[in-house]
Amino acid sequence: MKLSGTVHKYGDNVDTDVIIPARYLNTFDPAELARHCLEDLDPAFAAKVRPGDILLAGSNFGCGSSREHAPLAIKSSGIGCVVARSFARIFFRNAINIGLPILECPEADTLAETGNRLEIDLEAGTIVNPAAGSAAKAAPYSGFILEVIQAGGLIARLRSETATTNERT
Repeated sequence: MKLSGTVHKYGDNVDTDVIIPARYLNTFDPAELARHCLEDLDPAFAAKVRPGDILLAGSNFGCGSSREHAPLAIKSSGIGCVVARSFARIFFRNAINIGLPILECPEADTLAETGNRLEIDLEAGTIVNPAAGSAAKAAPYSGFILEVIQAGGLIARLRSETATTNERT
C-alpha cells in the first residue's frame, strides 16, 4: 500500500486534547470532528489539509487521554498517514483500529518540512522525500495490521471476513 501527500509538520507531545479539544467530544460525526481537528494548535489546519496529506510529528504523538475521537478526527480531516518518532500506545491502537495508517520512524521530524511531499510504502516501511533525495525506514506493518489498514479498520476487516465465511457456508 503506497501513499503520497503534502506534509503538515508539528512537534513533540501533541496530545489528544490538542488533536480534538474536549468541547467537541459530544459528537462522533466524522465531518464535525474533522472541522475542529488540531484547531487549538493550528487554527488553519482543517482548511488547508487535502485528502492524502501526511501529518509529521516528533515524539509521543497522541499522548493524553485515550479518546477514540482523536484518530477519527485526523482520519476524517483527510490525513492519509501520520508519521512520528513515537506514539502513545493507546493512540497507536485506536488509530489502527479505525484504519488510520501511522508509522513510527526515529527520523520522522527531520524528514521534511510543512509543504514538502512524502512518499510512503506501508508494506516496506519506507518514507521518501523526493525533493530532498532523502529516505528513512519505519517499522513495516505485520500482515494482519496491513489487512486492517487496507480494509479501513478492524470492524471493516471483521465484517469482510465474516461475509467471506458466510459465503462459503
